Amino acid sequence: MKERLEQGLAALGLTPPTGAVERLERYAQLLLEQNKVMNLTAITQPDQVADLHFLDCAGVALSAGLAGKKLIDVGTGAGFPGMVLKLLVPDLELTLVDSLGKRLDWLSTVCADLGLTDVTIRHARGEELSHDPAWREGFDFAAARAVAELRVLCELCLPYVKPGGQFLAMKAADCRAEVDQAGRAVSVLGGRLLPAFRYTVPNAGVERLVVRVEKTAPTPKSYPRRWARIQKDPL
Repeated sequence: MKERLEQGLAALGLTPPTGAVERLERYAQLLLEQNKVMNLTAITQPDQVADLHFLDCAGVALSAGLAGKKLIDVGTGAGFPGMVLKLLVPDLELTLVDSLGKRLDWLSTVCADLGLTDVTIRHARGEELSHDPAWREGFDFAAARAVAELRVLCELCLPYVKPGGQFLAMKAADCRAEVDQAGRAVSVLGGRLLPAFRYTVPNAGVERLVVRVEKTAPTPKSYPRRWARIQKDPL
């Protein structure tokens, strides 16, 4: 896996910090071990973990200047993309949020095993936590790697981003219709679409898109709405 990761990161144009590749290898080992007792990923081959998780998420590091910034990963799951970004950008101040406590307990042990600092782990629903003044509009970046459509993701994530910051949404390359449909939601929530960042995942040959939404104004206090309402009536 080490050689595969080194070659893949080089193909993306990324130079990993000292020890990052070894930490990614260890992360993969911990992920696959835990996956035997907890549903963390459907990808169970080490080479595919390298390509379809780690190198896929690494592309996000190319889409924005993350060094020294605060990023919140909303609905982090098994730590994607936040943990990969932290390993590649060590001075990134990372917050991981998820509604499933068992995942977060495992991620806490992973952070300890990898010796990561400046990582906050919070068990909460994304649409509820952002109404807390201590969390609202306190981050330079929010990120999400989720199957939810962009209108939903924007309502969940933009309230965390301070004006001048960005929401980074990982999407398939053929999501133009979804992006166009999200225009109203982006505007209502205080954002504007920036040119998307396109890249190809090394080894896998899969085209990906990072949809970038700049926060231009505070999000109205009524957003995000309750989850059932967000799902039933997307902006």
